[in-house]
Amino acid sequence: MTTNDSIYQARRAPRREFLTVRGLRHGLHRWGPDDGEPWVLLHGFQDNGATFQFLVDELPDDWPCIAIDWRGFGASEWAPGGYWFPDYFADLEALLDRLVGDRPARLVGHSMGGNVATQYAGIRPQRVAALVSLEGFGLPRRRADDAPGQIARWLDQLGEPLVETSRHAGPREFGEWLSSRNPRLSRDRALFIAQHWLQRSEGGWRHAFDPRHRHVNPVLYRREEVEASWRRIQAPTLLLLGDSSEYRPRLGEDGTDDYFADKIADLRIVTLAQAGHMLHHEQPAECARHIMEFAARLP
Repeated sequence: MTTNDSIYQARRAPRREFLTVRGLRHGLHRWGPDDGEPWVLLHGFQDNGATFQFLVDELPDDWPCIAIDWRGFGASEWAPGGYWFPDYFADLEALLDRLVGDRPARLVGHSMGGNVATQYAGIRPQRVAALVSLEGFGLPRRRADDAPGQIARWLDQLGEPLVETSRHAGPREFGEWLSSRNPRLSRDRALFIAQHWLQRSEGGWRHAFDPRHRHVNPVLYRREEVEASWRRIQAPTLLLLGDSSEYRPRLGEDGTDDYFADKIADLRIVTLAQAGHMLHHEQPAECARHIMEFAARLP
C-alpha cells in the first residue's frame, strides 16, 4: 500500500462533516455505515480527528466510527474567549445528542480526549456504554501553592502576541522531523500526520490549532476531583498504555495498574509493547486488536 517515500494511504476513506454546537462549528470525520452504534473517537492535545485513520483502518469495515475535532483544533472553529476544560464536557454532550441521540455512547479517547471521556463517563454514567482510554490517565498532582504563579503566567501570556506560524517549511519537512524524533513511528504515517497537523496560512504554514491552546491554564489540575468522577464510571472500561510512554512515569504512584484498578470498577488494563504515548499512531493494529476483543465482551 505504501513505499518508503510515500504518504500513508487510507484504507477506509473518511467522509468530512461539520456540526455547529454551542456556537462553534466542529469538524468531524466519519467512517463506515451511517446506522448502527458508532464509536466516537476523541483526539488528544494538539492533535485532531484525522489521525485516528490508522486505527480505523485496522477496525472492521462495518464499525461506524466518528472522530471529533475539539474546539480550536483541526477543522473546528476557535473559541474567542479562550479554552476551559469543562467546555469539552459540554461540547461532547451536545455532540453526542446529535450523533447518537439518547443511546449510551461508545467512546475511544486518546490522551486529553481520554481524560475528557473518562471524566465524562463518571459525570454522566448513564450516557456511556463502553469506554476505551488510550493513555488518558490524567496529569500529575498539583499543590495549591502552585496557583499564584500559574495564574500570573497566564496573565502574562494574555498580553503576549500570538505566534501562528510553524517553524517547519511545510508538511514534508515536518513529517521528516516527526519521523526522526520517534523511531516507533513509520515514515509514511509521520508524513500523513504532518499533512493534518499543518495548515496553509498567509505566511506559509501554521499548526492546525489555535495558538492560545499553548497558554497555561489558570485553574490547577485537581486530581482528587478527577478520581471522584472515575469512581462513578459504570461502563466497561479498557485502558491501553504504552510500555515506553513518555508521560506515565511522571505520575509516580498515580500511574500504577493498582492505582487505576482501585479507581475504576470494571477496568481492563493492557500495556502494549514498543509503544509510547502516541500508541494509536505507532501500534494501530495492536490497539485495534485489543479494542475488538474488548467489544466482543460487551453486553
